[in-house]
Amino acid sequence: MTHIAIIGGHGKVALELARILAAEGEDVTSFFRNPDHTDDVAATGATPSVLDVEHTTTAELASALQGHDAVVWSAGAGGGNPERTYAVDRDAAIRSMDAAAEAGVGRYVMVSYFGAGPDHGVPADSSFHAYAEAKAAADQYLRGTDLAWTVLGPGSLTDGPGNGLIDVNPADTSAGTATSRANVALVTAAVLGLPETAGRTIEFRDGTLPVAAALEPAG
Repeated sequence: MTHIAIIGGHGKVALELARILAAEGEDVTSFFRNPDHTDDVAATGATPSVLDVEHTTTAELASALQGHDAVVWSAGAGGGNPERTYAVDRDAAIRSMDAAAEAGVGRYVMVSYFGAGPDHGVPADSSFHAYAEAKAAADQYLRGTDLAWTVLGPGSLTDGPGNGLIDVNPADTSAGTATSRANVALVTAAVLGLPETAGRTIEFRDGTLPVAAALEPAG
């Protein structure tokens, strides 16, 4: 049994991920901000823990992460407020990476998005710009750490069924990048069990290959 911490535990992806991991017999702690969400999180089989990462220090985060084997970052400010977006999606995310290292948690999985990076191309006047900038900074920081990191880049999220079929790093995106949240949860659970995915950035969408086959290294 591994001990897995999910940060942003009341999000749709995180709730499904917790259900998958708990059903596999893993020990899951889900961290979330709003105490009203405790019952929803507990229903997944995870241990609920109220923690406001936006206003939590690195030392406090490290204390919360003690004893875990892996961290999944699935939190987000939800857009709309650039200041809060930077505070959560960039600054708190980076603090959680430092905290994971301080707590001796070796594995870190970042749920990012398809196309994230310094060359994201989102115009400065777009409401999405702050999020794109924040995720680019957090992802880049993670890649520079000594953590066994994996960055996941799902496409446009949908509430479609999780059929476990994806395309990884598709060269042709003319048909779109729709990705069900359920498939994002399946991919996240899969990479946690695949240490060989450390050091990889994996962009994906709903597709044609079973997750395990799609995650095999190219070549």
